Amino acid sequence: MTTVIQHVLNRLQDIGVKHVFGVPGDYAFPINDAIAQHPDVEWVGNCNELNAAYCADGYARVHGVGAVCTTYGVGELSAICGIAGAYTEHVPLFHLVGMPQMGVQAHHSVVHHTLGDGEFNLFEKLSGAVVCASAIMTPQNTAAETERLIAAALYHRRPVYMAFPSDLASMPVVGEAQPHPTPASDPRQVDVAVQAISDMLGRAKSSCVLPGVLLARAGLEPDLQQLLDATGMPFATMMSDKGVLNEDQLSFVGMYDGKLMNEDVRRFVEDSDVVILGGTLMNDFNTGAFTTNLDPGRLIDIRHHYVRVDGMTYQSVEMKDLLNALAEKLPHKQWPQPSAEITRMAPAGGSGDDPITAATLYPRWERFLKPNDVLIAETGTASMGMAFARLPAGATFHNQTLWGSIGWATPAAVGAAVAAKDSQRVVLITGEGSHQLTAQEISQFGRNGLHPVVFVINNNGYLIERLLCADGDIAYNDIADWRYSELPKVLGCEGWYTARVTTIAELDHAMDTAANADTGCYVEVVTGTYEAPPLLNQLHNYTATLYST
Repeated sequence: MTTVIQHVLNRLQDIGVKHVFGVPGDYAFPINDAIAQHPDVEWVGNCNELNAAYCADGYARVHGVGAVCTTYGVGELSAICGIAGAYTEHVPLFHLVGMPQMGVQAHHSVVHHTLGDGEFNLFEKLSGAVVCASAIMTPQNTAAETERLIAAALYHRRPVYMAFPSDLASMPVVGEAQPHPTPASDPRQVDVAVQAISDMLGRAKSSCVLPGVLLARAGLEPDLQQLLDATGMPFATMMSDKGVLNEDQLSFVGMYDGKLMNEDVRRFVEDSDVVILGGTLMNDFNTGAFTTNLDPGRLIDIRHHYVRVDGMTYQSVEMKDLLNALAEKLPHKQWPQPSAEITRMAPAGGSGDDPITAATLYPRWERFLKPNDVLIAETGTASMGMAFARLPAGATFHNQTLWGSIGWATPAAVGAAVAAKDSQRVVLITGEGSHQLTAQEISQFGRNGLHPVVFVINNNGYLIERLLCADGDIAYNDIADWRYSELPKVLGCEGWYTARVTTIAELDHAMDTAANADTGCYVEVVTGTYEAPPLLNQLHNYTATLYST
């Protein structure tokens, strides 16, 4: 006999879910029990439901798909910000919610974790805005609805909501259902689109590809790389898309951020006769505050299930099928390439008792990264600095660029470390303002035997807010002064290397130690209040005009 929740867990395990993050609750006990007892799915407990959702997000970015479990009402609403972020950033998650029993719902009983109005469908409705599909799971519908929700999550690369009345979750499943077929392209549409792209590139003397995050969410990085290898086209990246392709290759142009940064890269991209967007989303941070200038008549925009070419949209064209067809059809061509010496960050200056500045810090972090590292950079100062570091072979960069919820990075790094355990090093770089929102999740690294390297930038408050608002020294940008380097021990991370560094000599020693450590590392990096990477200073200058008029 397979119960409702066992059936769902079995199917999630089939598609790659090996861990479920969450916080237990009485309505969710049947789900919690089933996860804890499942032979192939592991429960990972969290400090709160918001952190659990962020963990599942980080896990899915590395592993492809993730899951989070909460109880009804207070639990699911605590997680909803993390679910919304996953929706915005196209991260497929399964949100498993334990509901009150059906008898309680039928009688409109006033029970805990509700609004006291006897209504039990409100929270599913609230979640409806941040998921691509939802269902209340019953013995009769579980087989079919599970397949529908899996198909929706993988088709849209977004979260889905699965609620389990606590008395029904342990009942046997009635009926069977087959997995939905993988979406297929219309071959004729693919042929027409390939011909249109071939004609457009055939007339072009220069080109550039902008690989995007949608490509990564679908796991199609090798397919685009095959296309680049076959055609010889160069590529640049934008903020949320960094690390989608290996940057350690001659065809890498650099980071494209409109007029704000890297003028040589901007000219290379915008002067190209054809620019291919491979799953790139043109949001404000990706476009350098909308300072990019890409001629729509020169764009080829490839999305998950369609492509736009020269103003025409070709539907029923799956990204994978199109990329593979283009790799077969397009000839190799001597496209103009970036200069052989890709611009790296400036040399890391400073020594001895010199204070730590942005100019001396970020180049050191660039050199610290190793091949295949998973870099989690918090929204704001950290991501704006590290986006311009050149990644070594196989390293990936993760940032919540569009949703931009501060506090995301610390638990996301926990999820990433669970997904990458024993295979990749996870490096977390976060500001102390963001860290204070979710710092308790550091405890899960120690609890689960994970050994990340954590750098916390202590610059005395919300630096990004100081540089974007009218008065940087206003009271709301100040935060409590924590003893950050003492947190790992307090939170149960025994045997970790910890340090608080204020000078270049201390920083270099800490980084050398962390680079060779076989345990978790936590380094608090103290800088001046206004020590910011170049992009943040550029944004400051850009937004300053808004306050001067």
